[in-house]
Formats: sequence, C-alpha cells, structure tokens
Amino acid sequence: MFRLAHLSDPHIGPLPAPGWRALMNKRLTGYLNWQRNRAAHHRMDILDRLLDDVVRAEVDHVAVTGDLINLGLADEYKSARALLWRIGPPERVSFVPGNHDAYMRQTVPGIVHHWRPWFLGDGVAETDGGYAFPFTRVRGQVALVGVNSGVPTGPFLATGFLGQRQIAALADELEALGRQGLARLVLIHHPPFDIGFQKRLGDHRELAAMLARVGAEAVLHGHTHKGTLKQLNGPSGPIPVIGVPSASAAPGGRADPAAWNLVTVAGEPGAWQVQVERRPVG
Repeated sequence: MFRLAHLSDPHIGPLPAPGWRALMNKRLTGYLNWQRNRAAHHRMDILDRLLDDVVRAEVDHVAVTGDLINLGLADEYKSARALLWRIGPPERVSFVPGNHDAYMRQTVPGIVHHWRPWFLGDGVAETDGGYAFPFTRVRGQVALVGVNSGVPTGPFLATGFLGQRQIAALADELEALGRQGLARLVLIHHPPFDIGFQKRLGDHRELAAMLARVGAEAVLHGHTHKGTLKQLNGPSGPIPVIGVPSASAAPGGRADPAAWNLVTVAGEPGAWQVQVERRPVG
C-alpha cells in the first residue's frame, strides 16, 4: 500500500514589498486583489497546522500541485523554496507549477533556479533537466507523472495550457508505465475538465481524449480550491480526478476551507485501487 499526501495552492504570504516598477504590468491587478481579498483568506497559521498534520500522518510521499506563490516576485521564490524544504526533501516531495508560479514570462527562471529539485525525474541530475515536463518518479509500484499547465497569461486570466508536445510525451510515458504494471498518478495544476473561460485548461479536451485512450489510475489537481472527486473515461474504466482545497484557505470564503487529501493506492497490476480521504485542518 502506498500513502500519498496531496496538497495545493498555499499562496504563501505575506507578500514582499514590491517596488513600483515591479507592478507596472499584470502584477498590479494581482497585488490589488491580494490586498483586498487574498491576504485575509490565505492564512499562514492555517498552513502551519496543515503541514503539521501531514507530518503526523507519516505518508510515503507528498504531491504539491502548484501555486506556491502569488505574483512571481523574486523574494517569493526564495520563501517558497524554504516551504518546500519544510514539506520534505526533493526525493520525498513532487511539485508541478501553477499559473501563479509562472505569473509572467520573466518569472519562469525563478521556478527553475529555486524549485527544480522537486520536479526532476528519476535519474536526472540537479544541474540538468531545465524546465522539462513531463517528469516521472517511481516510488515502489507507483509512478508519479508531473505535467506543467502553469503558463504566463494576460491580466484577469488564470488559464493553463499543456500543448501537443507535452500531451504526446505524457501519452508515451503513461503507455510505457502501464506496460510495466505500475499505478500511474498524473499530477497537474489545472483540472482536466472545463471550469470556465478565465480559469480553464485550454486543451482539457485533448488531455481527456488522450487519457481515455491510454489510461491512468488517477489525476490529482489543484487550482479550483475545492475538494472534489470527478471521473474521466478510461480504456478499462473510470479514471478518478481528485481536487483539493487551498492549503491555507480560511473558513467562510467562497471556496472550501483548507484541507489536504490522503490518497491511498493498493492492489496489484491490472487491479489498482485508489482511495481518497479529505483531511481538513483541525
């Protein structure tokens, strides 16, 4: 049996003080939104309690599905690296970026420089790999396959995109892992179904069609800030699609209060069973 902690969207704060030049772009609207709404909603004391609960659970691995930060400010990447180390070392924690991590094109190097060890595939040296996705990490009989839907977008948009190359590479990887009899868990920030024009994965239909042909044992996502369990069609039955609330969300907001998912994989090749238990912050 394999026990995985799935958490997402901590949106760590407080924000470092930005200079006026840093706000002369998409960050301005994001900064105003943080000051008016998000700063009160994303509470670090709640995140602390959630991470303490994850530690007590003594899981085998942790998956973090994006949006560590908010505006892509330089000091945010350093703070998020410290948070990743607190969650666990790279061999025990797997990360995929979200749209807030890749807030603008010039912020992508910060992801690579500070967080690369947590999204390197097995056998890839820390000095290699760059910003290459998908990545695969095999832990026992479970394969964690991470893809990157976090791409820079214009103001007022929180959309994501994989692209034909990444979907094709993911299909090849899932097929190979399936032939090995491994339980395949896909990690992605945006969900593989439509959630509206401003926030959806632009090629969610293409991803769903590929998964219907190739299969996976589960898809784990963030972005919606909701604990959900949906299904996609798979070649041999439904594929569970598992969402999780923000790891720092205060109660009383529009989305679900903070929680993490305990995902358990049991069974054997050809008969894997995936179960999920939502673990709210006490």
